[in-house]
Amino acid sequence: METKNQINSHISNPHELERLFRKEPEAFKRSFQAAWEMNPDSQVLAVWNERLNFDESSSTGKVSATKKDFLAMGVLAVLSGASTRVILHFVENQAIEPISLIYGVIPFIAAYFVINNAARRNIILAVAALFLFSGFYINMLPAGNSDSATLAYLHLPVLLWVLLGAAFTGNEYGRGSARLAYLKFNGEFCIIYAVMAISGMLLTGLTMQLFGIAGIDISEFYFENVVLFGAAALAVVAAYLVTKSFKLAKNIAPYMAKIFSPLVLATLLVYLAAVLLVGKNPFIDRNFLMAFNGILLSVLAVTIFSITENSSEEKKSISDYVNLALIALALIIDSVALSAIVFRLSSYGVTPNRLAVLGVNILVWANLIWIMVSYVRFLRNRNGLSGIQDAVTRYLPVYGIWAAFVTFAFPLIF
Repeated sequence: METKNQINSHISNPHELERLFRKEPEAFKRSFQAAWEMNPDSQVLAVWNERLNFDESSSTGKVSATKKDFLAMGVLAVLSGASTRVILHFVENQAIEPISLIYGVIPFIAAYFVINNAARRNIILAVAALFLFSGFYINMLPAGNSDSATLAYLHLPVLLWVLLGAAFTGNEYGRGSARLAYLKFNGEFCIIYAVMAISGMLLTGLTMQLFGIAGIDISEFYFENVVLFGAAALAVVAAYLVTKSFKLAKNIAPYMAKIFSPLVLATLLVYLAAVLLVGKNPFIDRNFLMAFNGILLSVLAVTIFSITENSSEEKKSISDYVNLALIALALIIDSVALSAIVFRLSSYGVTPNRLAVLGVNILVWANLIWIMVSYVRFLRNRNGLSGIQDAVTRYLPVYGIWAAFVTFAFPLIF
């Protein structure tokens, strides 16, 4: 009782509490709990509570969880590499379509996400079912190079990317912050994967050189087995590193966003000026129209990457104005492309390719309008950065729905 009273008396004197503990450790421990219950808001006693009642098992549990995640990543990486090699075998025998190689990578990254975030059973079943159904469906399409089948192959990766996002967000798939985290993941994933891929290419070059000196040609075997296996497995490893807050990607990504945005803007302005000088016309030149759309999607990707890496709610920077200029320029490009597509539809008739390109351009045009309005409001201090991020994240399912429609419906309609 006396020790408890002394603890209460010196509750704001860490030095005296330490002296009491060293003088009578056992008496201090016996009296501490009563003093702690009487003063639950004391920060000093909170520290002493952790010191006296530290649970080693909680720390061990975290280490065990880390080991479990690492083990899961290792197993899934090996399965991804092996599956990709098996799929290549069937592709080479023309039993399945080359696009099926994507199923050697994305489902295994999705599996890692599901394990990592403990998603609910209905989410796991829905994502798994859609992966299985899309893989079966895409390989059941009639053989040949029909436009609708080609469009299905082109839109399938977008659909699977959205499904991967559902696995990443897990139980929080409806929250904008979770979708924003997924977009950030993509940028950081590309950085980490590129770094590891460059290292892999250096190793491949060295290996080819060494065997070449010995007069042994292993190029075909090496690329079909080692390189392919490694490229697929590294995707799972990169996903693991990003989700574990690997500092390299998180430190580099914001700077890359700030560097690339003005470079892309300057390059695009020079390119468009050159196009005007040489007289290229997207209304007539089909290939130039496709290139125009490629530029549009690239600008949209760079802009979204830059927006997701912007974390300043209050301070406006030159990067914000560069982003707004990029969005405005992309909107102009999209408006021209839309006009050209409508012109070609009215002049040359309806085809699956023209309808697909029209649909994508309308979706991107609406998304750009939303982003630009949100950005203008942000720069005028009428809303926060979250308004811009909502314009990006809330629109992601729309792209997924369109990709699913083209993938599954176009081969049946056309």
